[in-house]
Amino acid sequence: RTLDDVDIAVINTNFAMNANLNPTKDALVIESKESPYVNIVVVKDGNQNKDSIKALNKALQTQALKDFIAEKYKGSIVPAF
Repeated sequence: RTLDDVDIAVINTNFAMNANLNPTKDALVIESKESPYVNIVVVKDGNQNKDSIKALNKALQTQALKDFIAEKYKGSIVPAF
């Protein structure tokens, strides 16, 4: 909502996309998958060995999900797994 009021802004990809910006074309800099700010799955200590958590983690790191992200976001969002 404030993009019209500034010359440059630092914003997350999801906000850029909601503002009809294309991060791969409109960004001056885009983070790589080696960024220390990637999203990670975190669970309460002791829950990491639950079957449901293992299944979630496995589902979130599939080639199918990587392909979906690549096709849908065209490089604007980079899987870090």
